[in-house]
Amino acid sequence: MSANAKGALIALVAFGVFASHDVIVKFLGGQYSPVQIVFFSVLLSFPLATLMMMRDSKPGTLLPVHPWWMALRTGAAVITGISAFYAFSVLPLAQTYSILFAAPLLITILAIPVLGETVRIRRGLAVIVGLIGVFVVLRPGSTELTLGHLAALTAAMGGSVASIVVRKIGADERPVILLLYPMVANFLIMGAALYWVYKPMPIEHLGLLAVISALSWTGGRLIVSAYSVGEAAIVAPMQYSQILWASAYGLLFFDETVDLNTALGAGIIIASGLYIVLRESRSGASRTTPVLRTRSRAETGTSFRIGPFLRMRGTHPNGK
Repeated sequence: MSANAKGALIALVAFGVFASHDVIVKFLGGQYSPVQIVFFSVLLSFPLATLMMMRDSKPGTLLPVHPWWMALRTGAAVITGISAFYAFSVLPLAQTYSILFAAPLLITILAIPVLGETVRIRRGLAVIVGLIGVFVVLRPGSTELTLGHLAALTAAMGGSVASIVVRKIGADERPVILLLYPMVANFLIMGAALYWVYKPMPIEHLGLLAVISALSWTGGRLIVSAYSVGEAAIVAPMQYSQILWASAYGLLFFDETVDLNTALGAGIIIASGLYIVLRESRSGASRTTPVLRTRSRAETGTSFRIGPFLRMRGTHPNGK
């Protein structure tokens, strides 16, 4: 098996693990506030995170080099987590994924002012087509847009902001800072908000929260492995396999079916995202390759960014 085929296969397994993570989030979200789910998921992730962050042997303090950018990145990550968990709780899985898949389109737009990226006509048209796909999924005017739809859009935007900020400052900041700050912020903010939404949880539901944390970190480690052996242009598109997992899981566990508009819109969004990845992978087509270098899915509190761990392993192209 070639390195790229191996990387793609590992990534497919990883995103299957992430989809399983989201199924449990949806199940628990029908009974508990997303604040409570995020809080306990992050709390139970700390031991795993600590073990992984111990690999960062770079000397220095835990003070960021770019505090304001880091504050923006942390705030965006917190908003993304709570929004994504809420969207998974109230929307069909396939519809939620379809909206979250708009993140590469938003990253392409944000890369213009933040990274100074030049987006020429072909990528610009791909972004426009992808955004049309989002409207096809949402069907404004013909269906009721709910707080869940707004949450999914907010998660896509928040994840894009967090990703583009990491793309800007990631090479200067210690990996442990990039990983630790959003987790601590989620823990503190969700812990403070827990007073108003807390409901006692039986031991089996606490166990499911532990499973969420374990699945998230397992999926993350698999993605690290995928990018370590395969090219980004091959591994990155594997994230779109989540729509297949979502369709199967939604039908199996929640009696959800994928309607025509969601399927059509998702197809448009995925096609535009794939085109952007392929364009960025061509030499000279993109100076900063913002989408191609965004190696993580949207952060949800338990999910960690892949880039810092690739830097620890010395396999990140921008590692210092």
